[in-house]
Amino acid sequence: MEELNELRAKLTWYENRNKQLESELYEIRDFIENAATPLHWVNDRGIIIWANQAELDSLGFAKEEYVGHSIRNFHADAHSIEEILTKLGNDEVLHNYPARLKCKDGSIKHVLISSNVFRKDGRFIHTRCFTRDITDIVQQGHRKDELLEKLEESQSRLFRSEKLFKSIALNIPNTLIIVIDKEHKFMAIEGDLMKKMGFDSQDYTGKHPAELTPEKYEITKYLYERVMAGEKFSIERKSSAGEDYMVHFVPLKNEQNEVESGLIIATDITSIKEAEEKSAKLAAIIESTDDAIISKTLEGIITSWNISAERTFGYTAEEMIGQPILKLIPSDRQDEEPRILSRLKSGERVEHFETRRLKKDGNLLDVSLTISPVKDTSGNIIGLSKIARDITERKQEEQRKNDFVAMVSHELKTPLTSVTSYVQLVLGRLKKEGHEFGVNALSRADLQAKKMSLMIHDFLNLTRIEDGKIDMNKQEFGLHLLIEEIADDAQFISTKHEVKLLGCEHIFVYGDKDKIGQVLTNLLSNAIKYSPYGGIIILGCQKSDTSVRIYVQDKGIGISRADQKRLFERFYRVKNEKIKSISGFGIGLYLVAEILRYHNSEIRVESEEGKGSTFYFNMDTIIKVSQKSI
Repeated sequence: MEELNELRAKLTWYENRNKQLESELYEIRDFIENAATPLHWVNDRGIIIWANQAELDSLGFAKEEYVGHSIRNFHADAHSIEEILTKLGNDEVLHNYPARLKCKDGSIKHVLISSNVFRKDGRFIHTRCFTRDITDIVQQGHRKDELLEKLEESQSRLFRSEKLFKSIALNIPNTLIIVIDKEHKFMAIEGDLMKKMGFDSQDYTGKHPAELTPEKYEITKYLYERVMAGEKFSIERKSSAGEDYMVHFVPLKNEQNEVESGLIIATDITSIKEAEEKSAKLAAIIESTDDAIISKTLEGIITSWNISAERTFGYTAEEMIGQPILKLIPSDRQDEEPRILSRLKSGERVEHFETRRLKKDGNLLDVSLTISPVKDTSGNIIGLSKIARDITERKQEEQRKNDFVAMVSHELKTPLTSVTSYVQLVLGRLKKEGHEFGVNALSRADLQAKKMSLMIHDFLNLTRIEDGKIDMNKQEFGLHLLIEEIADDAQFISTKHEVKLLGCEHIFVYGDKDKIGQVLTNLLSNAIKYSPYGGIIILGCQKSDTSVRIYVQDKGIGISRADQKRLFERFYRVKNEKIKSISGFGIGLYLVAEILRYHNSEIRVESEEGKGSTFYFNMDTIIKVSQKSI
């Protein structure tokens, strides 16, 4: 009979224990479903299989709009989610992985994701993802009570299961979580900041802080008393090693609204404080500079707009953020954006690019642009930063100079034409008379007059381009005939050089023949000038199915990398002692670049000092059967 009573007692104890466990399990499930921290699970195919209410609320989706759908649909950066899934598939644990999530209302949330994988029998079952919203930290500076507001709703149910408490604490990186009872005894301590904050690996459950660190307890005792009195507050602390911590104190209440325990959460905010300081300094610089500083996505959508951009272009930040950058680009310069973007995507920085942009009032503004790629922590290009400097006054001064140059050039053109005519007239007569010395002298004078005429012609073209008045008479023409003519003229000028033609037969292009001739003449004359010791100069063509690359190659003194970056700027001359005696104004290559821009092409250079240079550009070809090929 005694054994039977004992068995009944044991059965009753197990039944009561089972009910207690079921109750605790229900509370744990209820906590997880209703916890303030956003949580979700993703399977090995990237499909969301569960999310708690905080996760749904943070993004604004209903359960059926979120659960069952690919996690890729909710990440703003495709590479980010693919990298996350790859890392988790390789059993890597994520701590504070930065990502951007898309909300239902179209806005973007900046978050830190901490996650690992639950496996069963070695098989990927699902991820365990904790999402921390840091949007305010990124955009406005972090809100100090963010973690506090998310965790205080959990209250005492968070710690009813020791196993669940440890799992949560250990999966929130750079955090220490402490629970104390009414007597200030430790109910639980977990987190990866234990050692940093003076707690070793021993079990502190049930112990009083006065037993462990009496002096430290006397200093912090008043904080424990405040939280147990029902006060919710936060303080900042700095360790002896210089780390910054944010410590939140939250009273945990029972159903009767009585404080039965205290929750203390310490978070390492050292990196955030450093980022805040850097961000504040950077923001001050950006807002105080006279230059317009604009950020945009790789798709050309504006994401930031400083006060100088507002002064420069007339638009407010509200008017421009979210708008395409093309809104500022005149219709005749729309081709600049894709060309610049292709250079930036390769990691190149575009410096001092002079162009024109549109203001809000419709007027054109002369600007100098410096554009740099913006990279994430992995080195991936995620956006672009643009600095626009108003150079209107400088351009106006240059325009006054151009007007003066144009006037002088026009005034010189007529008398020079007369001089040339008289020289050629006398030269013709002396040739008939066989006057060798006179013919030689006047031939040199005629050559110098032609050089001066070409310089005047360049100055006049410069002013026309600057005024936007250059005319293009585009038509089909045979490239080889033009190249032969230009090569013959160049060969006449120099006896020290041999001009070779390669691969340009039977090629027809569409463009302004005279202007393309001017381009080739300039490139060929430069090749002669900057190859002072003579040698072979190649004027060649490399054909493809639909285009031709036209190039001029010399074995001259070459160009340094630093000079190559500014070679096509107006009035820029290479700084080299070897060419200081060579005449020129630095406008020839600028004219070449501008003429080719009107032909939807671009001049490029490959060069090495002491080994020569190759200048080249591309033109679309016209398929045409010539008489020679029939």
